[in-house]
Amino acid sequence: MGLQGQKASQPRRRRRRSLLEQRALIPVLLYGVSAASYFIPQSEQHPLPTVHRLGGSSAADGCNIKGNISVETGERIYHLPGQRYYNETIVNPAKGERWFCSQWEAWWAGWRKSKV
Repeated sequence: MGLQGQKASQPRRRRRRSLLEQRALIPVLLYGVSAASYFIPQSEQHPLPTVHRLGGSSAADGCNIKGNISVETGERIYHLPGQRYYNETIVNPAKGERWFCSQWEAWWAGWRKSKV
């Protein structure tokens, strides 16, 4: 038999496909990884913020961050106690201004910190 007999007796090797060649496998893997995150217990979850919109001063409640809307630009800016214009800033809920209990709440609601 020569070389042809040896080749015929050896099992044919299958070519391994790379992950990129297995295009259908990639979305399945990604879905499985993202779905698994729902089953992993979370040690601490942050609740959604409570934004105070009612009139009156919420500073008595410990919410002393003033959310102010700029007259010129309409930009939403929050002021912390001790900042330059904090004492001059007046919160007018009728114009959409509000009090916040934390910087995180103000940021979550889409407001930015005063630069001065």
